[in-house]
Amino acid sequence: MNGQIIIVGLGAGDIDQLPLGVYRTLSSAAHVFLRTKEHPVVQELEREGMKYTSFDDIYEQNDQFEQVYEQIKNLLIAEAQNEEIVYAVPGHPLVAEKTVQLLLEEGPSNNITIKIGGGQSFIDALFTSVKADPIEGFQLLDGTDLHKNDLRSTQHLIIGQVYDAYVASDVKLTLMEKYPDDYEVVIVTAAGSNEENIKKVPLYELDRQVELNNLTSLYVPPMDKEQLKEFTVLRDIIAQLRGPNGCPWDKKQTHQSLKKYLIEESYELLEAIDEDDIDHMIEELGDVLLQVMLHSQIGEDEGMFSIDDVIENISEKMIRRHPHVFGDVQVSNEDDVVKNWNQIKSKEHGEVDRHDSIANHAGKGLPAIMRAYNLQKYAGKHGFDWKQAEETWKKVKEEIKEFEIEMKNGNKGDMLSEFGDLLFALINTARHLSIHPEEALERANQKFMRRFSYIEDQVVKSGGSFQDFTLEELDQFWNKAKIKGL
Repeated sequence: MNGQIIIVGLGAGDIDQLPLGVYRTLSSAAHVFLRTKEHPVVQELEREGMKYTSFDDIYEQNDQFEQVYEQIKNLLIAEAQNEEIVYAVPGHPLVAEKTVQLLLEEGPSNNITIKIGGGQSFIDALFTSVKADPIEGFQLLDGTDLHKNDLRSTQHLIIGQVYDAYVASDVKLTLMEKYPDDYEVVIVTAAGSNEENIKKVPLYELDRQVELNNLTSLYVPPMDKEQLKEFTVLRDIIAQLRGPNGCPWDKKQTHQSLKKYLIEESYELLEAIDEDDIDHMIEELGDVLLQVMLHSQIGEDEGMFSIDDVIENISEKMIRRHPHVFGDVQVSNEDDVVKNWNQIKSKEHGEVDRHDSIANHAGKGLPAIMRAYNLQKYAGKHGFDWKQAEETWKKVKEEIKEFEIEMKNGNKGDMLSEFGDLLFALINTARHLSIHPEEALERANQKFMRRFSYIEDQVVKSGGSFQDFTLEELDQFWNKAKIKGL
């Protein structure tokens, strides 16, 4: 015969809350297994003669809740071989009970039948205690596994498993990432029972409450207004801007019309990064994100794609291209990571070396310097490259001479061509020296701006204008700026 585990719930904290069927199951069982004996119902049933074994000592033996749940599950399956046992948990078996989920998953494969015998959840009693209507939207989350991104501040929030001050401290810190430190929360213990205790406290005092125990839950009321940190709020804002009563400019935009703004915002972000200006970076990253959101909203308006598709696509790609993180592939260093990335990318695109083309790697729409860098990098992978930077520098000198010749000839078209060759050769030298030419040129731009700003300051201080100074005098200001380290 196969074994069987009957799982019942002890309710929120009062024997009067027990359904009659659950009471009969507990009263008639020869022996009951309890996840925890720290429950008011247990004391009353014990007085009525209930025999039990609790798993409280397992909590003391392990540092992680996952280990506790796993050990309880294994012990119950072992006990249930070829017989029927009763397992009782606080509340309802299917509400915030990880051990029950583990038994449902693994019981059948061990020839154990799992039967849910019912019980009263603490959720109904809690909503009654705090006088809130769950139809407005609520979340039930585990205090031992709480993450900031799970929180929806505009909904009723119930956090269970707030056993002690350690869990409460983690919960507090996580909530503080979205709620004000003094936001009022409600600690509810033994909801709906004779021992019910409700206490309102500012969030920062949550872990200072000694009343916390196995029957404690935390209720966080919804915030009155939407939090601008929520991604869903940003999405709604963009949809409204392009909606029937939205902004005429935003409604008029297309993928094509927005292209130039994406380029502009990207370069302004690069400038903020070069300046190491955190506030500026936050602003410019927001502007780049705005472009992504606008393009996604246009796609949704046209019925082609949405931001959900964009997020799903990049999430799948990151998982697929990082098998050393999300799979079992082993890597030794950064070079292995890049090699794997390129191999996976080639398979995704169905690329075969003999059919591949440099045109696929040129980088359409990139600025010319970055495009040249990519072209050279691709050619180098196929062996069409110099071995040493010294060889590329000889090519630079050769191009300088050819450009000088065309300067003397005065042919505009030939000068344009040779100057392009010279730039291309300089970029190749930079690549061999692991210098990104775009970064190097931007550094030169910043240096020029600082030094010319110094010249402007000196001209203003003189009370005159640029026309009052010779080139030699202006050059002296430039040299002073250099001496000052500008």
